[in-house]
Amino acid sequence: MPKINILPKEVYQLIAAGEVVERPSSVVKEMIENSLDAGARNITVEIKNGGITYIRITDDGCGIAKSEVKKVFVPHATSKIKTGDDLDAISTLGFRGEAMASVAAVARVELLSREKGEKLGTRYEIAGGEEKDFSDAGCPEGTTIVVRDLFFNTPARMKFLKKDVTEGNSVACVVDRMAISHPDVSFRFIRDGKQVLITSGNGELKSAVYSVLGKEFSSSLIEVDYSVNNMHISGVVTKPSASRKSRAMQFFFINSRLVKCQTAMAALEQAYKNSIMVGKFPGCVLNIECDTSFVDVNVHPAKIEVRFANERPIFELVYYGVKSAIEQQDTPKEVIFEEKKPAFQTASGRLDIFRKNEDKPQQMEFKQKSSENFWNVASAKSEYKTSSYEEESKKIYEKTLSDINSFNEEKEEVKPVEEEKENEIDIPDFRVIGEAFKTYIIVEIEKALYLIDKHAAHERMNFEKLKKSTEINSQLLLSPVAVRLTKEEHSAVCSNLDLYKKCGFLVEDFGDSSVIVRECPSMLVLEDIEELICETAGKLLEGKTDITPEKMDWIFHSTSCRAAVKAGDYTSPYERELFVKKLLSMPEIRYCPHGRPVMIKMTKYEIEKLFGRS
Repeated sequence: MPKINILPKEVYQLIAAGEVVERPSSVVKEMIENSLDAGARNITVEIKNGGITYIRITDDGCGIAKSEVKKVFVPHATSKIKTGDDLDAISTLGFRGEAMASVAAVARVELLSREKGEKLGTRYEIAGGEEKDFSDAGCPEGTTIVVRDLFFNTPARMKFLKKDVTEGNSVACVVDRMAISHPDVSFRFIRDGKQVLITSGNGELKSAVYSVLGKEFSSSLIEVDYSVNNMHISGVVTKPSASRKSRAMQFFFINSRLVKCQTAMAALEQAYKNSIMVGKFPGCVLNIECDTSFVDVNVHPAKIEVRFANERPIFELVYYGVKSAIEQQDTPKEVIFEEKKPAFQTASGRLDIFRKNEDKPQQMEFKQKSSENFWNVASAKSEYKTSSYEEESKKIYEKTLSDINSFNEEKEEVKPVEEEKENEIDIPDFRVIGEAFKTYIIVEIEKALYLIDKHAAHERMNFEKLKKSTEINSQLLLSPVAVRLTKEEHSAVCSNLDLYKKCGFLVEDFGDSSVIVRECPSMLVLEDIEELICETAGKLLEGKTDITPEKMDWIFHSTSCRAAVKAGDYTSPYERELFVKKLLSMPEIRYCPHGRPVMIKMTKYEIEKLFGRS
């Protein structure tokens, strides 16, 4: 039998530290929770190099008495609970007494604290679990803790840390969530010498949400305020029209504690059922207030997972609270018409031509969105109808093409009209009969009818084109597109800028959780870019694989789908003819990238059977 060893203090402290201190953000989370429990109303967080080399948290809470300072770094020493029964009704954010002892075991820590009303404060320094200094000090009321050189004595742990920007974004996420969960506390976040966040602490949730999540998110919110069965839910949710491609903007709190709650998430999305598009998700900042005995927070080292005595009341609280808020406050999506300039402002050569004569605007119509891949620029001439203004329109069209070519000469934004050479494949004789529901092109080939889903087919064409291209034809945008993301999404995108470049996008870090898109594949239209970046960011954030080709497929899928002609879009007879010809020249295309068939065949024999002719 192997000999049983009693581990020395310096070893078991390192093991315990690993359960609580995984990265700089976990250190920041634990220390902010201590500041909030101390009654702080102003909290400043400062980090350098993602928090790996320097973390400083200052608060104006109650402070720590000199006689109690050393106890802060003793394992399982806490002022939050006294007996086992207290674990059944935890009302504070911290309670285990593990965090500071764990931090001190793997970093160099300096603490400065002064109790309210005291004239002198205390300075305490500890590194790797060993005391270095304990003395009187002059300092403001409250507590300041500085953590330096995280994992300095555990090099193996350092290897698992990510880049500074990624770790810094993780810290920023913690500060963001703490700020929106406590709008009555003013938070200030300084990152590498630059202040990146400040909240007013005026107690108004919308003010905190605006500071943390930005104008776009905060401008589409509905307030939630609902009580039932001695429970209360409050906060904000997005309007159904402002839904997103991922759940990254969903924040749930139980008694102001950030949690992952599948029950609340399911209830939220059920409340939006039939009000939101399939594949999109609402955003929210929701706080559930309930009796502390109803929820167990002592089930996970990070205290982010909880267990309820009964989940059904929680589901009903969230569901009915959100549902009633939507029904009472949601309004139709407002469309704002901006004055158009008689110049081009769209991407990829899709021209918006505006006639200067305002007295007869109905004389010329131009499709806002053409599908360049298969009907290309040549067919654009058939997409606008003219009466006596045909010559004028052609001149404007040709002039605009010339302007774009000059502006984007290097990127070849709009190429000269060229007939693509079809593959050496015999294309059967076909006759386009028409189009059903502006979605399905009806084609007669030999003794059969084909229903072609134009969106699915075009999407697959685009996808194949992107995959086969050795260099994707991208274009410089006249107006770069700024995209606001969550901190996690921002980190995921910034870590894959080279991947986006391979896929035809020039994406740059724009700061403040935003990126800016300066170039995109020429097949895309301007309004699709922001949603595409958000969608692919969510995919990258999932981190299911590190295989670059698969990640590129995600981006190609999204790009080809948005660049494809949509079901319901008008297509002219010329466009249908050109499209069918191109599709028949590509016999390998039978399914869209999502697996749906692109065409369905109905033989003459089967049709005649239906009519009793055979």
